[in-house]
Amino acid sequence: MKYFAIIALLLPIIVTAANSTSSSTENVIVIELKDGPVVIETYPDVAPKHVQRIEKLAKEGKYDGVAFHRVIDGFMAQTGDVEFGNVKDFSDFRVGTGGSDLPDLQEEFNDKKHVRGTCSMARSSSPNSANSQFFICFEPAPFLDRQYTVWGQVIEGMENVDKIKMGSSRDNGSVTDPDHMIKVSVGKPEAEDKDSEKK
Repeated sequence: MKYFAIIALLLPIIVTAANSTSSSTENVIVIELKDGPVVIETYPDVAPKHVQRIEKLAKEGKYDGVAFHRVIDGFMAQTGDVEFGNVKDFSDFRVGTGGSDLPDLQEEFNDKKHVRGTCSMARSSSPNSANSQFFICFEPAPFLDRQYTVWGQVIEGMENVDKIKMGSSRDNGSVTDPDHMIKVSVGKPEAEDKDSEKK
């Protein structure tokens, strides 16, 4: 009976450890910024099509070099315009209006809240117009809940998101000479996983 009691007490700890290990290596997007990496846990359980889209564009290198074209202090940083937002051929006049060459997505509104570090899809007035653009919340934005598709949450590196260059408060957050995503990858690098296992 004593052994059973000990096992029963340890079981939640074992399950928690297993869950934390899996979430640290699977369902993760890493965005490299000028101040360091940002690790995002994705939510394929509630937004499968949106996570699939983000991962596809990341794997194809479409997000590499794409600017944070709209950044509003105390609200959010928006990026992901692969059509007009790459710093190599940045278009001041059209950035924020483009997407990818893939079709727009059907909304996957869910019960995830827009809190600090939430990653959610940008869209036009149509609920089914999300494509490649997304934003990261600096602060809670409950008025966006169930109006935009939440697909992930920053779990490491939010301090690097805080350092993204802010936009003009008089021009809806438009940024001159914006910061950009240096590289976006799916999953943590193997070396990083091995280091975390040693700890």
